[in-house]
Amino acid sequence: MSFDIARTPTLQAVATQDERLLARDLQRRVEDSLKLVEEQPEVVKVAEGHRAAEERHAELRRAERTLSQHAKDLREQTAANAQAAIEALVESAAAGDKPDFKKLQALAAIENQSAFATRAIERMVEHLIPLAKIAALRAESHAAMARARAVEKIAQERAEKVLGQMREAVTDEMVLPVDLSKGVSGALLAHAAGLKRMAIQISENADALERSYSERRER
Repeated sequence: MSFDIARTPTLQAVATQDERLLARDLQRRVEDSLKLVEEQPEVVKVAEGHRAAEERHAELRRAERTLSQHAKDLREQTAANAQAAIEALVESAAAGDKPDFKKLQALAAIENQSAFATRAIERMVEHLIPLAKIAALRAESHAAMARARAVEKIAQERAEKVLGQMREAVTDEMVLPVDLSKGVSGALLAHAAGLKRMAIQISENADALERSYSERRER
């Protein structure tokens, strides 16, 4: 390394002059740190909560589709059986026989099933699914914020380690400025800031859905 301290009192020390290699190494170190984040107990816990909330929402959506198809089938079956039952009553009356209401009883049972299926669908669409979606968004926001805090913690630990390693040089030169924003710690803090912004946006989306749900209930 060759420099004139009189002309360049501010120096920058890097592991390599190859900027592409430096960028790849920085990215690898950041990725390794983010993998550690996913292993943190608090992150694992909130991730499981988020996954459970998402699965509950997905289950309700599948149940709604299943019941909707079943209700459609029942309506078609009701229409076909109603026509047959009416024709049977007409024919029995025309023949002077006692009206046979057995087919009507079967028809009533199908109509009853259809009515309950419709009520179940309405409950899911109007209440259960919206509430499950809100819960899933809350859990996602909570998980993102927990990850952000864990990333910040690792960034802090790395920064403290770097500063500890530089104490000897600081003793010799009295003052040694360090720009951690360009290293792994800085990259981790930027990632954490992005996670926080995402968490806030998701939380605001949940708030909007909750307000919409409450307004519908008040009508």
